[in-house]
Amino acid sequence: MNCARHPLRTLLPASLFLCAVAFSGCTTVLTSTPPTKAAPPARSAPTTGRIPGTQKPYVIDGKTYYPLPSAEGYTETGIASWYGNPFHGRKTSNGEIYNMYDWTAAHKTLPMNTRLLVENLGNGRSTTVRINDRGPFVGTRIIDLSYNVARDLGIMKEGTGHVRITALGEAENVQLADNKTAARFLPHEDFQKGDFYVQIGAFTVQNNADRLTDKMNKSGRETETVRYDRGDQVFYRVQVKAGSTLTEAKQMAQTMAKAGFPKGFVVAK
Repeated sequence: MNCARHPLRTLLPASLFLCAVAFSGCTTVLTSTPPTKAAPPARSAPTTGRIPGTQKPYVIDGKTYYPLPSAEGYTETGIASWYGNPFHGRKTSNGEIYNMYDWTAAHKTLPMNTRLLVENLGNGRSTTVRINDRGPFVGTRIIDLSYNVARDLGIMKEGTGHVRITALGEAENVQLADNKTAARFLPHEDFQKGDFYVQIGAFTVQNNADRLTDKMNKSGRETETVRYDRGDQVFYRVQVKAGSTLTEAKQMAQTMAKAGFPKGFVVAK
């Protein structure tokens, strides 16, 4: 295996919001006669109340990850890695069995079943993948690809590659007046809008967290201490107000990194 994997890969980490971009896998049906054309299945009504397990926050190595409510408009540039054995045949984070020969990938925060265009910026190759796992939790890598995807993109030899990932919109076919069909993109919640913070620290002693919070407030940064009970231990998180859009929040994370908090990360409330 050419990339390090976190030992919790095979567990079912939780996530935060309802998944807005969902694509189902392909199923081959064998029939003796050509199937008749069936009406498209009715779209199920939105569910309310219970948040799926894969949409709740989860903790890896003391860091909490908050999955996004939607992938609409998402794009990111960074380092991609790949994983194969010994994870082939094990469960992924959404409960599927990992197939290293399929076109899937792992991402830390995108909703499960998000479809992505992955472009290798080093050689111009590109392909599409479906998110069905969480990770990678190694360094600053942004996506973990299956073996087949890594092979298609030409990053097998080096083990990693510089890529750009772009979320692909979900669409349905609609009938036009001239008996032609066209793809119509479905509306999604705008994940850019929300109440965003940058978490710059987590402490087991509340006084330590409060001191940092007071320091940030005095410097002009709207900051609060948030109590989090993990079950086995209580943490006091220091979070700096980062704006109402994800773009603003990412900019704030960069600002805080330059201010001495390189491990700060964006959270949504």
